[in-house]
This record gives sequence, C-alpha cells and structure tokens, in this order.
Amino acid sequence: MAKEFVKDITSMDEDFAQWYTDVVTKADLIDYSSVRGSMIIRPYGYALWDNIKNELDNRIKETGHENVYMPLFIPESLLQREKDHVEGFAPEVAIVTHGGSEELTERLVVRPTSEVLFCEHYKNIIHSYRDLPKLYNQWANVVRWEKTTRPFLRTLEFLWQEGHTCHATDEDAHQETTKMLNVYADICENILAIPVLKGQKTEKEKFAGAKFTYTIESLMHDGKALQSGTSHHLGTGFAEAFGIQYTDQEGKLQHVHQTSWGFTTRIIGALIMVHGDDRGLVIPPKAAPTQVMIVPIAQHKEGVLDFAYDLKESLSTIARVGIDASDKKPGWKFNEYEMKGIPVRLEVGPKDIENKQVVLVRRDTLEKVVVPMDELETKLVELLDDIQSNLYNKALKHREERTSVSLNFDEFKNTLESKGGFIKSMWCGDIACEEKIKEETSATSRCMPFEQEQLSDTCVCCGGKADKMVYWAKAY
Repeated sequence: MAKEFVKDITSMDEDFAQWYTDVVTKADLIDYSSVRGSMIIRPYGYALWDNIKNELDNRIKETGHENVYMPLFIPESLLQREKDHVEGFAPEVAIVTHGGSEELTERLVVRPTSEVLFCEHYKNIIHSYRDLPKLYNQWANVVRWEKTTRPFLRTLEFLWQEGHTCHATDEDAHQETTKMLNVYADICENILAIPVLKGQKTEKEKFAGAKFTYTIESLMHDGKALQSGTSHHLGTGFAEAFGIQYTDQEGKLQHVHQTSWGFTTRIIGALIMVHGDDRGLVIPPKAAPTQVMIVPIAQHKEGVLDFAYDLKESLSTIARVGIDASDKKPGWKFNEYEMKGIPVRLEVGPKDIENKQVVLVRRDTLEKVVVPMDELETKLVELLDDIQSNLYNKALKHREERTSVSLNFDEFKNTLESKGGFIKSMWCGDIACEEKIKEETSATSRCMPFEQEQLSDTCVCCGGKADKMVYWAKAY
C-alpha cells in the first residue's frame, strides 16, 4: 500500500521541480485555476497559511502596529508619482481599462504593492510630530503579472502582509526596518524551523524606490536560495514625491521617514522545499494545522472508537489533534498523513487499550515509540518539541554543508556548477561585476550579511579591491 500511494510523487533527486508540483497538489495544498499562473488554495493549504499569518499578526500587533485595509485599485497617475518605484514595477503591472462596457477615463492599476496608496492617505492624516509614528499593516492580495509561475513561489496573485510606517527621524525608520526583519526571522526560525541569513540587498537588488532593503534568505533542498522576507527603509523619497510633511517641535516643516516590509504565501513554498522528502510534506509542529493525527486500529471492534475520541478530547488541551475514523484501511491513512506532513501519528487499537499504551510515529524520522498512557501527555509535548528542533537543526546542517567560499571567478563557477548552494565571496561594489556574475552563472547576490567576513582583499569577479562579503546563489 505504501509503495502504491507514494509512487505518484516523483523522487526529489530525480526531478526536484516535478517533486514540488506533485507535493503541492497531492497533499491537497492547492489546485490549479482556469487563469494562467493562479492557484486555488485548498483548505489544508489555507489552514497552514492561517497558522503562519496568526503567528505573524500577533507579533506585528505586539510591536505596536495596527491593521488597516487599502483599496485594490490604484489610479495610474498616482503610481507615476514616484519615478523609481513605477519603473521597478512597470513590467509586472496589471491594468484595468474598462468598467463594464465603458472605457475608463483613467486606467486603474491592480495593486502590485500599496506604497502609493498609503502615501496618499498619510499626506491627509499626518500634520504634527504628535501624529508620529504611524505604524500600519495590511493583510491583502496583490497582483504581479509574472511570465513564469509556480504555486506559492511565483503566482500572478498572492497573499501577503505589507507594513507601511512613518517616522520623525531617519534613525527611527532604520530601527523599524531592523525590528521587522527580526520579526520575520523569528517566524522563519522558531515557527517554520527554517534557518535564515540576514543582510542587506545590493543597490541592484533593492526594492524600487527604497533607500536600502534588508532581507532574510533561506536555502532549499536543491541548493537554490529563496528570498523569504524583506524590510525596506524608504527614506524620504516617497514623502517628498507625495508631500508628506509634519511640523516638528520647533515649528518647522519636515518630511517623514518611511519604511515598508512584506511577508508572503511564498514562505509555504520555502517550507515545502526545506523540509519535504520523497514521501511528501514534513511540517514543523508549531506551523502544522494538525499536530497529531489519531488513527484507530481495528476500529470496528467494541470500544476502540470511543477510546480514540476520548483521547482526542483529552489531548486537545496540549496540541492540535485530529482523528480519522473513516473506513479507509490503516495503511492508506498512514501514507496519507505522511504525505500531508502531520508531525505525529498516534495509533491505538484493542491491544494498546488492553496494555494501556499507544504508538506514536514521528513524521520527520518515521521512528515509532510505544508510550504508556499515563506518560502520554508529557511524552507528546517532548516529542513535538524534539521534532521542531530536529527539523531546524537538519536544515541548518544542510545549509552549512552547501555553503562554500570562492576567492576567484573560476573557482566560483566551478563550485556553483558542482555543488550549488550559497557561495561566500568578496565583491568590489561595482554593478558591472554583479551583472557579469549573473550573466555567466545565473547566480545573483542574495545579501551582504550583517556579520561580515574579510575573506580576501579582492573582488571574486574583477580582482579589484573589495571590502564587502556577499552571499551568492541561484534562486527562485
């Protein structure tokens, strides 16, 4: 039964892209819609997003931010107000030209991001230093007309949160940019068990219109990187373009200093590719919609189902617990919940009830352990904690094993071809070198880490003087 169930999933090592597609569809995360590049997020996939969203929303509110909602449509003239911003998004913008049968007098952009809408609003509500800071966040959908799409990783429409804040000083905005990046890193590492690198994007890779962009980068099983969250210091560029000013304590007019930051459903793609295996999903307990699935064995026998339901009720105080009392065979159920990545399977049958025990099976290692009933609650909590930390440590070990140092371009190209993963190299800061590396290797600069290392004095590409260490990788 196991082989029959799992054979529909392509091996990761055989075809990683097909493995990913198999997992997202067969684990019931998504279905394809009739619109190219769009996905239907199914209940199990949305429950996973809900858990992530709730964890992040709590942290956003704990840091003093309020949730708001901005319109879906942006007048085209409004988007044009910040030159660098509109140029950065122009290739991905979807535009509404008609309302019903009538052509619009001004075209409407379907939001690719909401900076300009927040700026228009902030201009109307910020007047004095007493109005600052303004700490707003929005949960929404956005549209970017991507040429190549893949579920969760890159779709025409996706879900996200976008924070937009205004501050009196550059220093305050800088602190906000750092604070929210750390919130994202906390979600990734402590909820999703995904280790991340924190650093700054290069000028070429920063957000359009930003003063600078901070990023967290993670490494997938196949050695490609994924940008997992970004936080942007916008400076005063948008404020100057939109006239967002306040009167300071001395009665002088000043422009506000702004930030924006975002975290999207693509993080589910990261979770799949960091922790998944040839049997399907592996979901860290803290993120899992169902942490424990009870599978009754020989459930037709008297007392088994009643015992299983009582067990579900008692365990629900310490974990998110499900039960499968369907008429499917146990072997099928085992494989289905392994496919869905549920952290712990609890098996209980007549002999277990008689012996006052249950069998726990952990998804990360498939190890089985027999647990006495009077120790179950304690052991289950310990097991969930151990699975969470094991997944993080396994992912961290993988990243460390796939991280290399290259001191010259030939070494860089050879390492990327033979090993992949992250490559640490020195960079002179010249965009020409950055573009040459991308053109000849398809690798991009992922970040300039906050914790710098002086690997050498010369640029990996041109051999010129260099004092910036950069993580490079092929990326999604």
